[in-house]
This record gives sequence, structure tokens and C-alpha cells, in this order.
Amino acid sequence: MTSKLPLKADHVGSFLRTEVIKQARASYANGEIDQAALREVEDQEIEKLVKKQIDVGLKAITDGDFRRSFWHLDFFVSLKGIEKVEIDRGLQFADGVEVRRVSYEIKDKIEFDENNALINDFLYLNDLVKKYGDGTQVAKVTIPAPGVIFYRNVTENEKKVYADAHALFRDLGKAYREVIRQLYNAGCRYIQFDETTLTTFADENFVSLMTGITDLSKDEVLQLIIDATNYALEDKPADLLVSVHMCRGNFKSKHIHADGGYDYVAPSFDKLNYDAFFLEYDNERSGDFKPLENIQRRDVEVVLGVFTSKFPELEDEDVINRRIKEANQYIPLENIAVSPQCGFASTEEGNVLTEEEQWNKVKHIIQIAENVWDRASVDK
Repeated sequence: MTSKLPLKADHVGSFLRTEVIKQARASYANGEIDQAALREVEDQEIEKLVKKQIDVGLKAITDGDFRRSFWHLDFFVSLKGIEKVEIDRGLQFADGVEVRRVSYEIKDKIEFDENNALINDFLYLNDLVKKYGDGTQVAKVTIPAPGVIFYRNVTENEKKVYADAHALFRDLGKAYREVIRQLYNAGCRYIQFDETTLTTFADENFVSLMTGITDLSKDEVLQLIIDATNYALEDKPADLLVSVHMCRGNFKSKHIHADGGYDYVAPSFDKLNYDAFFLEYDNERSGDFKPLENIQRRDVEVVLGVFTSKFPELEDEDVINRRIKEANQYIPLENIAVSPQCGFASTEEGNVLTEEEQWNKVKHIIQIAENVWDRASVDK
């Protein structure tokens, strides 16, 4: 197969917010600067970030989520019918770490908002990639997958707006189709869906949450996610790369409590109209590679998240090589790539490492990938 990804070493998208960004966002929150001033700072820091990504050798270039507070919330509240709300208890991560107490609620019918800033954000990023790149880079946009809508407060008002989950997911799928259409028309050729729902089906607590919200069985919930995703991607142009990144949460270097492998969901991967699957595999919590045998399509790439974005220590190259060989038992090497298991800053707080350590990790991943696939090319 001809590789669809621009590089065998990719990244998930978010980067540690710079101190300049953090200070500007704090000033905006305190009313010291306005939205225009904040955006000007974001523009300047994103420009530096784009140049840095190109300098270290990345080919898929993002804005690092520098305009976002959360990886998912900011996108959902940009759709009509969904609003940000304060809540009594934040999402709980490992070791008792709690996320900020904000969420979103469905207040009305979900629709794409023509004033959505996502398109202008992409245009700015794309212009920078063209300005500083050599033509081999591509601007990548990351958005939460439709299934992530499960992480919300369900109110009595929502139950009046949407009598059943199928109606909700149909409208959500329509909104996503419009997002994709608008991005493509703006010149976007690489979109990544971030999916933290499909990784939770091995955890009965999360399954109970999803089945309780929908009054559907476990199998029906999975099918609901598949149908909504494929509806969103139904008219996807052939030259638009759409990947999915699956992980188990990432907040201040902590994970959410959702242990277990991909055994239940992997048989459905071939049914999802994605071009690449980024799968968390940085520790034993994700299980082994055997579920990959369910991926029979050879027009997709499987991106092994065998590096961690949570900690600064650089992975041993021999260990990574062994893990790639293990996965190669089920997937041809030409269909494999590597990445961190998640971004470096799913929220603006970021993981517990420095910017220098972050970039050392990225360069380490690229170097190992080059060694693996250059060697494979020679062996042929």
C-alpha cells in the first residue's frame, strides 16, 4: 500500500501551552485583555509552534490546541444547541486527580454554526504551513469524535429535545458532515477524530454510563457510534485523510479509569470509514496486539501509540523495535506507523514535563521511525 500518512512518525496534535499563552489566557479570564488581544497572542505563539514542528521534522502540523481550553469541550460548545455549564464535580482521573468543574449540556437541536471559528482557525494554520513548509507538510485539524458526546450532563430539558439517542446522533452526524465539508472546501486534507469512548467498552462502569443514558444495550451503543461516525464520513472525498485517535484519557499525566484491551471493539474497526487508527499502547492497560488481527483492511494504517506523552523519559529503542515486531505479526509493516499514545496537553494544564522534554520526545519518535522503516526499505 502507498502510505496515507505524511510520515511514519505522527503525533496526536496538542502541545504544551507556552507561558505566553497561559499568561494571555489568564489575563483574558480576568478581563484585562479582550478577545482580539488574546487571539493576537495565540496567532503569534501558533506561528512559532508551526515553525518548531517543521524544524524537528514533523509532517502533520497542528496548532497545538493553543486556542482551546479542553480538547473536546471547546468544539462541542461551538455547535448550536450545546452550551458550556458549571458542574459540581469534575471528571475523575487516576490518583484522585479531578478535572476542572465544567462540562456541556444539550439545550436545543444540534446544528453546525456558520459562525464557527474552526474554519478560520484552520485557514490561519494552513497559511503558516504553506509559508514555512517545503510542500511536504500538511495542516492537521483535530476534533472530538461523535461518541465523545457521552461525556456530558443529561438534563430533563435534553430528554424533551431528544426523545431517543438515535435522533440525537443523527443530528450530531449532520453537524459533523457540515464541519467536514466546510473544512475540506477551505483546503483541509487531514482531519483527526479524537475518540475516548471506544476504549471504554472493556470497563463496565463506563458501559453502564452509556447504556444508562441511551436505554440501549452495549452492542446497540457501539452500533450507534459506528453509524453516527460513518454518516459523518459518508461523503468524504477520496483525497481527504481522516484518522481516529483512541486513548483512555490524559490530564496532568494521569489516565481515566478505563482499563482493558481492544478485544470487544476491534472487530468493528473495519466497519469504520477511517484511513488510520491511532491506538494507545504505551503500557499494559491497553492490552496486547492480538485484537489487531481483526483489521483485515489493507487501505488503512495502524499507528501504534507505544511512546508516552505523560513522562519525559525516552523509550528504549530496542523495546520499541520489539513492540513493532509484535504488532507486525498481525499487521504488515507498511501498514504500521508510530506516535505517542496521546497529545502532550489535552487540556491547557498540560502533562508533567517541560517543553524541551516534549520536543526531545518528538525527535526521538521520528528518529526511531526513520530507523525502522529505512531499514525495512533496505531489507526489501
